[in-house]
Amino acid sequence: MTTAQRPPLPPFTRETAIQKARAAEDAWNSCDPQRVSLAYTEDSRWRNRADFVNGRAEIVGFLSRKWKREQEYRLIKEIWAFEGNRIAVRFAYEWRDDSGNWFRSYGNENWEFDENGLMRARHASINDLPIAASDRKFHWDRSAPRPADHPGLSELGL
Repeated sequence: MTTAQRPPLPPFTRETAIQKARAAEDAWNSCDPQRVSLAYTEDSRWRNRADFVNGRAEIVGFLSRKWKREQEYRLIKEIWAFEGNRIAVRFAYEWRDDSGNWFRSYGNENWEFDENGLMRARHASINDLPIAASDRKFHWDRSAPRPADHPGLSELGL
């Protein structure tokens, strides 16, 4: 049996690291836990805030709970650094809870990939900031990826 590949593959260049980050952003913005899980190895290990997640089944469960709580989720990722099979990104996402309260969550992720371009480790640190609905900056149709002309984190001053 052959393992599926998820290009671009390591070792990463600046261009391919940016492509990998954008592909991750697009997948996470789909809010489809099954789709997202396919970018990770079967035994992928995560630290997300204080949660430790192991393997695709736990990833699907974690993301299902996350997006049930974090409604109208919109995420932007930006490459921070890369070397070999590792990429570091910073990100921000906006969401609201079931009471209509809005938040912007800021974070950093460190990623490590296997030779097939699947992520085998993900370490995320995230902080949440309550915001007014009028302070939201991420505006695009939720049924599609972030448009190419929508500002990124740096352009938004984040």
